[in-house]
Amino acid sequence: MRSCRLLSWNVNGLRAAGRKGFADWLGKERPEVMCVQETKAGADQLPDELAKAPGYSAEFFSAEKKGYSGVGSYSAVEPKSVERGLGVAEYDREGRALVFRFPEFTLFNVYFPNGKQSPERLAYKMRFYDDFLKILDRRRKRGEKNLVVCGDVNTAHREIDLARPKENAGASGFLPQERAWIDRLLSDGFIDTFRVFEQGPGHYTWWDLMTRARERNVGWRLDYFFISESLRPHLKRAAIRPEVMGSDHCPVELELGF
Repeated sequence: MRSCRLLSWNVNGLRAAGRKGFADWLGKERPEVMCVQETKAGADQLPDELAKAPGYSAEFFSAEKKGYSGVGSYSAVEPKSVERGLGVAEYDREGRALVFRFPEFTLFNVYFPNGKQSPERLAYKMRFYDDFLKILDRRRKRGEKNLVVCGDVNTAHREIDLARPKENAGASGFLPQERAWIDRLLSDGFIDTFRVFEQGPGHYTWWDLMTRARERNVGWRLDYFFISESLRPHLKRAAIRPEVMGSDHCPVELELGF
């Protein structure tokens, strides 16, 4: 059986992560696929060690606005096809998704919008959520049954997914409508892979840097690997990697066997 290990990380600026040792870390980890979000840079702005990591083919999709949003995917196996964006102009202007098709599955690397800035941005986030579900549904109707979705979803699903649920009940990232979207995704036949292996609280992927919340583990679980139900027999492992420093988020990990 061939093992396929995937990592996903909101690096909060890929150039900044590079200065903190991202390239060396990737070289030691050697996942089959590495997805990064909030790159804040296009390929032309990256040093060679980040734009062309040894042993990987790399693709980047950046926002029109400089220093904002953006995603990147490194793959040790050449994908069958690469799609930059979701085919929706208002989202693609912000560089929010890369889609890699492999023989065994289709991988969506997505940086979902943050809704905290204003009511308009929350409405944008909810439109993105709704449209993304439609995109997944169209894929499956087209015959792409094995789907993997990873990235910073910018929402904690349940009370155990953040340290202070009561204090944040009215904050974007834990609003009822945002949490209900994850319910819809799961009811549509997707699996929150981390929760297959770990049912308890205290496991987070983002901590506020300003308040040094990471030292106290006062965090939120905002980063996920979701897989379609058809991939359940191939699910071997899912984990959070809080020991990995370099961003206000930490990586999440998925292992599939084929």
